[in-house]
Amino acid sequence: MQQAVRFEAGGYRYIPSVFQYSAGIAALDGFAVERVRLRRPLPLADAFAFVERHLAAIGRPTTAFAACELRSPAPFTDAGFTAFNRDYVRTLERWGLYRDGANPVARTNVCPLYDPPAEPVMFAFSYTVPASGPAARPGFVIAGGGEAAEGEGPYRDRTVRPGETHPEALAEKVAFVLGAMEQRMAALGLSWADAVHAQVYTVFDIGHLLGPCFGPRGALGPGVVWHYARPPVVGLDFEMDVLGPARMLVL
Repeated sequence: MQQAVRFEAGGYRYIPSVFQYSAGIAALDGFAVERVRLRRPLPLADAFAFVERHLAAIGRPTTAFAACELRSPAPFTDAGFTAFNRDYVRTLERWGLYRDGANPVARTNVCPLYDPPAEPVMFAFSYTVPASGPAARPGFVIAGGGEAAEGEGPYRDRTVRPGETHPEALAEKVAFVLGAMEQRMAALGLSWADAVHAQVYTVFDIGHLLGPCFGPRGALGPGVVWHYARPPVVGLDFEMDVLGPARMLVL
């Protein structure tokens, strides 16, 4: 896992990853992370306009945009996901966030099995604000990650137990993703004790794994929110992210 990079223009540091997102962000000293969940998820063009208005209204630049949580109609093929991501980063480039393949913004993008959107939408977003006093907890967001190792090439070639969803395979997938979340938090100097809650995304029964897989690692302490959704790429079965904002709003 790479070391965190300071993004002074946004008031946060981030873990470098692939071009479409960073692996996670945490507020720099003097700043705090706020998360907004949209009461009604918005199509991306409308959502970006909403974010821009919201940041302007609170006196923050677009570079304060630090993370977002998306919902898509169905899992993408590898090629379809790349095409979607190329279009997605255009707004980040215009906002002064994405440059020369470096992207500080963390992201989760999953596909609800029930009531899926007709097009990709934004479910929530996070940004930094000046801290009004000593933060009670570090402000951070760990990006969504599934059971595929980071790197180049087809997702299937990097996936844990591809095509297998029996209990033993699911346990391996869950353990791999939990480990990835811990590595990302460690890169920011954080742990499960700093989290507000974790979010898991799968349509397979992992209830029996919460105790043996999550419990001993301390991942149940902050709480787990289970979204009945698939990861964004065909062939992936389990995804997680971890939230640790200083404040959460619903707008």
